[in-house]
Amino acid sequence: MKFSCNRVQLSEAVTNVQRAVSSKAAIPALEGIFITAKGDQLTLVGYDLDIAIETTIDSFITEEGRAILNARLLGDILRKAEGEHVNIEVDQKFGAKIYAESSHFEIMGIDPNEFPELPDVSKTQNITIDYKLLQSMVSQTIFAAATTELKPVHTGILFEIEGGVIRLVAVDGYRLAIRTEAIDAPEDMRFIIPAKAMGEILKLAGEDTKEVSFQIGKRHARFNVAGFSLISRLLYGDFLDYKAAVPKGAATSAVVNTRALIASIDRLSLIITDRIKSPVRMDVRDDGINLKCVTALGRAEDAVACEKSGDDLTIGFNNRYMLDALRATDTDQVRIECNGAVSPIKILPMEGDSFLFLVLPVRIANG
Repeated sequence: MKFSCNRVQLSEAVTNVQRAVSSKAAIPALEGIFITAKGDQLTLVGYDLDIAIETTIDSFITEEGRAILNARLLGDILRKAEGEHVNIEVDQKFGAKIYAESSHFEIMGIDPNEFPELPDVSKTQNITIDYKLLQSMVSQTIFAAATTELKPVHTGILFEIEGGVIRLVAVDGYRLAIRTEAIDAPEDMRFIIPAKAMGEILKLAGEDTKEVSFQIGKRHARFNVAGFSLISRLLYGDFLDYKAAVPKGAATSAVVNTRALIASIDRLSLIITDRIKSPVRMDVRDDGINLKCVTALGRAEDAVACEKSGDDLTIGFNNRYMLDALRATDTDQVRIECNGAVSPIKILPMEGDSFLFLVLPVRIANG
């Protein structure tokens, strides 16, 4: 295999494909990037058995072929080398010679036959969605996805497309995030994508990315974005019945400035650390929201103006979970609703149902 291409373009492609490469794999081939040179196109694939990322770039190919080259080493060489172009030659024993201006490297590759076959995504109806919309929806839900494998299905984001509406849902047992928008979709579907995969999709997009298309197979999904194709396994299991988890109605409702409440909780968080934890106490009264926290480091109090309706409320919450939810909102004001000290706290927009965040309460001492 012999080819020449733009060094910067190849470096950027390797960097992005490398996101799907295992750093420590039982199969050495999974630590590499599968490179195929054919016609005038160079195809690069990274695969860690959970997600695969594939892309194609233009190349001047004098000898077609395939090889696996170590992703980390190849990426470092291309990034630190100089010159506009790079030439790579791979012999029959998969030894690779890399030339870039004054630099010359010789590295060992791996037989391409050792690379696992990529999952087949049987193409169903193709769905296309505006990238900015998908970016917004994922960013406003991914924070609530579980990060532990206690219930693997909750490490993903639930996609529901039904009746011209797309809904994304994430939950980790302590909080819940729901994001809803209208969409032009040819058919209804329901599937769960690992949060990690959705995060990688956002990283692959460029500033001029307009849309994302995807196909859903029986066990895998394929997303196409900004010249990259990402294949992810689907998650299966009993996802939380989120509709039943959201409390109906509200005994207390308060309208508050989002930034002001974030800043207030942020100040109280100064005396909370990973080792020294304590819930924030929130008192919702006619004269505003009063916040208080006491830890081994000290005591902090703050207050925020609000427009309250309904009953007075005293409730405790985890500062980080509340901040994550508030920071995920995209409105100047939010509605905070609750049905008492042991009921989840709902965070909603002033109008409509574009988002709903739920934060479970934390028991607090009286007084």
